[in-house]
Amino acid sequence: MIKHPEQRVAIFIDTQNMYYSARNLFGARVNFKNIVEDAVSGRKLTRAIAYVVATKTGEERPFFEALKGAGIETKEKELQIYGGMKKADWDVGIAVDAIKLADKVDAIVIASGDGDFYPLLEYLKGVKGCLVEVMSFRETTSSKLLEIVDGYTDLSSDPKRYLMKTGEIGRGGGSGDHERDKRAQSEKQTASRGFGRGLRRVRGGRKSEETEESQSSIYPIITPWSE
Repeated sequence: MIKHPEQRVAIFIDTQNMYYSARNLFGARVNFKNIVEDAVSGRKLTRAIAYVVATKTGEERPFFEALKGAGIETKEKELQIYGGMKKADWDVGIAVDAIKLADKVDAIVIASGDGDFYPLLEYLKGVKGCLVEVMSFRETTSSKLLEIVDGYTDLSSDPKRYLMKTGEIGRGGGSGDHERDKRAQSEKQTASRGFGRGLRRVRGGRKSEETEESQSSIYPIITPWSE
């Protein structure tokens, strides 16, 4: 696929798909900043939108602010619980926004491996004439998406570029880095106290994923960026 500087690009990030794929596959955080940078690839960025889910505790706020600080817009939806089941699906919202912007851009990048986006990509490519690209972790990506995309980036192929270890904020040995690390650690300790209490209740038995998720934010507590 040919990319040139005059192409206008819109990026739509399925944040939950990215976060859980990275956590389940690598036990790591996603470096969204680098994902957006490589999605743009020297072209003209029109919009970069991350679709996120908010909880009542608000523990994910530092993460949302980090996204905004990196120039990524956020669209929030409150986590809904029905009869003990959690629901927070952004698929329709992403599809609607992508179709709205299709006439204003040349390329659309979907950061997700969810096969439910196949009809959307088919429409954007066949009807709107957009280049369609996907960035995702290959292990959790529907093969259907790969059949239709004009360009694909496997995030698993370069974990140093697209992933960060838990608690990682920046690299380097300068005093500025040291101060940022101290602030980040303080924020992490403050925000995760409630989470720790929830885990202690089940420490004597099996720590199921559902128990952990019900006690904590659905996103990383600390700012997941390399500076």
